[in-house]
Amino acid sequence: MLLFDPIWILISALLALLIDRLFGEFLGRAHPVVGIGKLISAFERRFYRDSISRGGLLVVTVSLIVFLLASIVGLILIALPLWLSLILSAIITSTLLAHRMLYDSVRALINDPKPQKALAMLVSRDTAQLNQSDCYKAGIETYAENLSDGVIAPLFYFILFGLPGLVVYKAINTMDSMVGYRTERYENYGKIAARLDDLANWIPARLTAGLILLLNKQYVFKDVWRQARGHASPNAGYPIAAMAWVCKTQLGGPTQYFGELHEKPLFGDPNSVHEVDTSHLKCALSNRTPIDFSLWLLILLGMLPYAV
Repeated sequence: MLLFDPIWILISALLALLIDRLFGEFLGRAHPVVGIGKLISAFERRFYRDSISRGGLLVVTVSLIVFLLASIVGLILIALPLWLSLILSAIITSTLLAHRMLYDSVRALINDPKPQKALAMLVSRDTAQLNQSDCYKAGIETYAENLSDGVIAPLFYFILFGLPGLVVYKAINTMDSMVGYRTERYENYGKIAARLDDLANWIPARLTAGLILLLNKQYVFKDVWRQARGHASPNAGYPIAAMAWVCKTQLGGPTQYFGELHEKPLFGDPNSVHEVDTSHLKCALSNRTPIDFSLWLLILLGMLPYAV
């Protein structure tokens, strides 16, 4: 059955990566994440309270609803002819991967005369006062961190748990991006969503960092792991530190969020340059094709036991 059969899940994953590579996002307002976001907002409007328990109810409710919906879709797919089921499964899965959109969005910073405005669409930090170097630095950090959240983690949970696992992961990630902030409104309400997102991304973040280092033949795992532990997030520092070492620049440092300055450690070789320019951003983006091909290869290798 396509919903649970490992070989068909792997084939769907392979096709989904190819579709995302070729077409990127194409559903617009019909995108599943848009629907998840509307569900989160609707729950908040009706049931918000400044409490951890109410935030926990949000997590349980949204996760259960999207799990049931994804399971229903999976059961419908099972009832279809295999070829059609496989195509639709791959298309649905591709909408929940974001490598093409992430790459295009960050790449747009290179030729934008005012990258601050474009960057504001990608990050939660304050961008109005950033200089060009800071914008490029933020672009690299965004690309590195979202390689985990938007590519490796969704693929990881799809291969392990099928479509329901993928959709529940995206719901957790979306809840964190909407309410998982340490602000007056969300400090309590978003706490469980933030902690669950940390847990869900623990393995994918480290896999992403390891993949970045291996593909660039940089074997500084000890340095990356040591630096990453200094990040406020238990996960974000790993791919960011890996990309800093690979692209020979320093990332991190003081960053302003919602009008408050947050101190961050520096990531990368201490002897690398502090000023980030287009060559460093292009270096980060050059990882797109090696990462895509390595994921295809790993999935193909995963199919071998089923081909015997």
